[in-house]
Amino acid sequence: MRWLAFVLCLAAAPLAAVQPDEILDDAALELRARALSEGLRCPVCRNESIDESNAGISRDLRILLRERLVAGDTDDQAVQYLVDRYGDYILLSPRVEGANFALWLAAPLMLLLAGGIAAVTIRGRSRAAGPEELSAEEQARIDKIMRS
Repeated sequence: MRWLAFVLCLAAAPLAAVQPDEILDDAALELRARALSEGLRCPVCRNESIDESNAGISRDLRILLRERLVAGDTDDQAVQYLVDRYGDYILLSPRVEGANFALWLAAPLMLLLAGGIAAVTIRGRSRAAGPEELSAEEQARIDKIMRS
């Protein structure tokens, strides 16, 4: 029964790394901050949001985000402030614009290109002619070599 209590305690533990001293007094602002921080990438942890990360930089980013919200920034302004400082890499879901547009299109285009190359190759192999018949002279030479 002790293991069941332990498992239930783990299940009840919060998944976020937000420390109590980071939490805002205004519940509405805190909800906004949590929602925004789930979409921002930790520069150290890779593919982990700053809301989930225990890295020091993530803590600093969470505090900075909350400061921007307290200062009156809208959600878009607060996120854009962080993007201006750290680049598009900080977004867990990069925007489909500018140079990122080429990256978003690259995978489907490569798949289509590979499929086209495969189709041409397979079709070319099926049309290939079989081996030619040997002439009488060539057959005579082979027979002579085989007898030797």
